[in-house]
Amino acid sequence: MHRGERRAKRPNVVWSVFVFLVVSALAGALTAGLALPFAGLAGVTTAKAHDTVQFLPQDLQTAPLAQKSIIQAADGKTIATLYQQNRTPVTLKAISPVMLKAIVAIEDDRFYEHGALDFKGTLRALLRNQSSGGVSQGGSSITQQYVKLSLINKARTPEEVKDATAETYERKIAELRYAIAVEKETPKAEILNRYLNLAFFGDRSYGVEAAAMHYFGVHAAKLNLPQAAMLAGLVKNPTGYDPIDSPVRAKARRDVVLRRMNELNIITAKQARDAIKTPVIDPKKVRVIPSGCANSTYPFFCEYVVSKLKANNAFGKTPEERENYIETAGLVIKTSLDRKMQAAADIAVAKHSKANDQVVAAITLVEPGTGLVKAMAQNRKYGGKKGQTAYNYNVEKSYAGGFGGFQNGSTMKAFTIAAAIGKGVPTTYRIRSPQTISLGGQNFSTCNGPISVPSYDPKNSTHTVLDPSMVQAAKASTNTYFLQLSQQIGLCPITTIASKLGMYNAQTMKPLEQVVSFTLGSAGLITPLMLSNAYATFAARGMYCNPQIVTSIASLKTGKSIPTPGPNCHRVLSPSVADGVNYVLQQVMAKDGTGGKLKFGKSDLAGKTGTTNENQAVWFAGYSSRLAAASVVADADPKLENMIGQVFNGKKLKDASGSGTAGPIWEAALQGALQGLPTTKFVKPDDIIIRGKVKDLPYLKGMTPADAAAKLLSMGFKVQMSHGPQVDSDAPAGTVAWTNPRQEDGAPDGAMVLLYISNGSKAQPPTPPVIPPTPPVTPPTIKPPPGIPTCMPWDPRYPKCRRG
Repeated sequence: MHRGERRAKRPNVVWSVFVFLVVSALAGALTAGLALPFAGLAGVTTAKAHDTVQFLPQDLQTAPLAQKSIIQAADGKTIATLYQQNRTPVTLKAISPVMLKAIVAIEDDRFYEHGALDFKGTLRALLRNQSSGGVSQGGSSITQQYVKLSLINKARTPEEVKDATAETYERKIAELRYAIAVEKETPKAEILNRYLNLAFFGDRSYGVEAAAMHYFGVHAAKLNLPQAAMLAGLVKNPTGYDPIDSPVRAKARRDVVLRRMNELNIITAKQARDAIKTPVIDPKKVRVIPSGCANSTYPFFCEYVVSKLKANNAFGKTPEERENYIETAGLVIKTSLDRKMQAAADIAVAKHSKANDQVVAAITLVEPGTGLVKAMAQNRKYGGKKGQTAYNYNVEKSYAGGFGGFQNGSTMKAFTIAAAIGKGVPTTYRIRSPQTISLGGQNFSTCNGPISVPSYDPKNSTHTVLDPSMVQAAKASTNTYFLQLSQQIGLCPITTIASKLGMYNAQTMKPLEQVVSFTLGSAGLITPLMLSNAYATFAARGMYCNPQIVTSIASLKTGKSIPTPGPNCHRVLSPSVADGVNYVLQQVMAKDGTGGKLKFGKSDLAGKTGTTNENQAVWFAGYSSRLAAASVVADADPKLENMIGQVFNGKKLKDASGSGTAGPIWEAALQGALQGLPTTKFVKPDDIIIRGKVKDLPYLKGMTPADAAAKLLSMGFKVQMSHGPQVDSDAPAGTVAWTNPRQEDGAPDGAMVLLYISNGSKAQPPTPPVIPPTPPVTPPTIKPPPGIPTCMPWDPRYPKCRRG
C-alpha cells in the first residue's frame, strides 16, 4: 500500500479505531479488547482500514539503553566521560516514591487502572484532532510514551528517527499495537521503571538518575517533593521548561505538577504550598558532566585511549560502529595512567618549557616489564586557539591526533650496542675513531644485501680518545666509533633488534630503513612512546611488552569484563645482553659522560642523548629498572628548521643538546615519578660481557717488535704490525707503544694482536748517570817527634812553621 493511499483513507482508519474503542468500552473490557487481534474490526470498517490494523507488528523489539562510558586512571579516578546520552539506568527501588507519584500524576494519572491506552484521553484526543483536521492533541498513556521513546532509541539513521517521530495516525496506531503487546507481557511497575530510565529530562540528561544528579546533585532515590515535581514537569517539554535557561517557566510548570498531585490527593494542600515556595533549583548544585576528551584533565592521553578502543574489532565492524558502541554501551575503561607520575611529567615540562614556545617538548613514561604507559606530557595545550594544538607529540600517526614522531639521533646507538654485545663483542672493544672518517663507497651489509653511499664523511660532535672502547664511545657519543661498529657487525642484526623492541617509522607505520647512518638516527621518525618503551625493554632485562594503555574494560551495569588486548610480553634479548646494554648506558650517566649532569638519587640510572642534524630535534632517553622515559624537544612546525634562534622556555635557544635541552625535562619527570619508591640497582653483567671471552695479554710496551711478536706467538696469539706511521709515545723509538686490543682489555684466544710502534716523540732523552763529587782528601795529621819541624823547607809557610 502506498503512503498516498493511506493518507486518502485516513478518516476510515480513525473511524475504525473509534468504533473499536467504543465496542471495547461498551463490552466493559477495554483492556481485554485491546489485547485481542484487530480482526474484530473487519465487520465495521472498510477492507483497507482492516488491513491497516491487521498487519501491524505486535512485538516491540527494543534496543539497549544508551549509557555513558567512563575512562578511569589506574587508581579508579574518572578522567573522562563519553556519551551520546548522559544516562545511568537504575531499578525502581532506586527511585524516590514521590518521583513515581509525580510522573504518574502529570503524565497518566489513570496509569494503574487502564490498559495499553487511556480510553478517555485517547478518545478525547481523536475527536479533537478529527475536528481540527490534524494531530493537535495527544492522549498517550505512559505505556504509549515508552513505546515511542523505545522506537526513537532504536533508530540508527535519520530516516528511522523521522519515521519514529512522525505526527501521523499510522505511527499512532502502530504505537498502540506495540503498547498492547507491552502491557500483555510486562508489569506496570516495570513499564514505569523503563520509562523513567528512557525519558529525556533536558540538558543532555537522559533518565531520572542522570537528571537528579545533574540538576540537584542527588541520586534519584533521594529526590524530595519539589525536586520530583520539577523533573516530572520537564518530560513534556525539556527545552521549554529548562530550569537553567527558563527558571520562571520551569517553576510554573513544576507548580502545575504540585497542584495536580494535590487534586489527586497524593499530597496535602499544605505540602503543595510549601513546595511551591521553594526555588526551582539551586544553580550552585547543578552538576555538568562534560562529554569527550576535550573536557578531560588529560585530553591527549584520553584521545589516545579512545583511538585504541576504536581499533578494537570486538566493538564493531567499522570505526563508526565502534565509536557508537564506546559512547553508548556503558563501559568502565580503566587505563594505565598513574596520576602521580603524570603530575611529575606535567611539572617537569612546565618547569623547562613554555606553552607558547616556538618549539615543542614532550615526554612519555613507561613501566618496564609491563608496558604500562604511566604518563604523557607536552608543552602545547589542547585546543584550537592560537598556540594550542590537537596533535599529540608523544605518539604515532596511526590515528588523527598523532603527530608521527621525529628523527631521534644517537639514541639509536643503544640498538647497535645491543646487537654488538649479542654478537659477542665485549664492551671493552676498541676502534680507532678519529674526529672525521670517510665512508664513501664502503659497503654496509643489510638483511637484503650490501649498500653504500658515494660520499659520506661523518664527524664527531664531541672529543674522546683516539681508540675508545664501546663504553668510552657511548659516554662521549662518538659517531665515528658506532658507524664503524655497525659496519663491522652489519646493519641487519641492529635493525632486527630495533624492530623487536617496537621501533618503526611512526609517520608511515613501515619498518625503519636500513641506511648507512642507521645508528645515528636517520632511519625514520620515532615517538617518545616508542623510544621509552624500547628502552624499558633493556631495563626489564630483555623482556619486551607492547605499550599498554587500556588495562581493563567492564560493563558499568553488570560489572562483567570485556576482553581487551593485553601487554603481550615476550623475551627479545637474553638477560645477559640486556645487562650489558645497561652497563654501557649506565656509564653515560657517570660524571664524564654526556648524561653525567642528569644523574640523581641512589638508584642505578642509564641513558643516552640524541641530537639530529641541524638541531631540528634533541632527545634524552633513560631509565631505572623501575621506570623508563624519553623526552624530546623539537621543531614541529613545517618546514622543520634548526632550533637555534627559536624560542624555547621563553627565550631564544643559543645551543641545543640532548643533555642540556631535553635532559632536564627527563631528569625532573623521572625524579618526581620515582620519589618515595625503593632504590633499585641493575644486575651486573658477566665478565665475559664486559671483557669478552679473553685471555690476558702481556705487558709489551718498550719491547722490540721482534721480542713482542715472539712473546705473543708463544701464547697462541697472532701478530700484525700496524701499517700506519709510527705513533706518538713515550716508549723508545722503534719499540712497541701499545697494542690493539689493549693489554688491560685482553684478547680472545688466537686473536690477532696489532702492534703500534713508537716514534719516540714523547720519550724522555737518556739521563747520564749521576756521579757524586769526590770530597777533598785531608791528609792525616801526623804529629812529628820532638825537634822535627811540622813543615818542610819547600813549604811556603816554612819560615812560620813551628818546630815541635
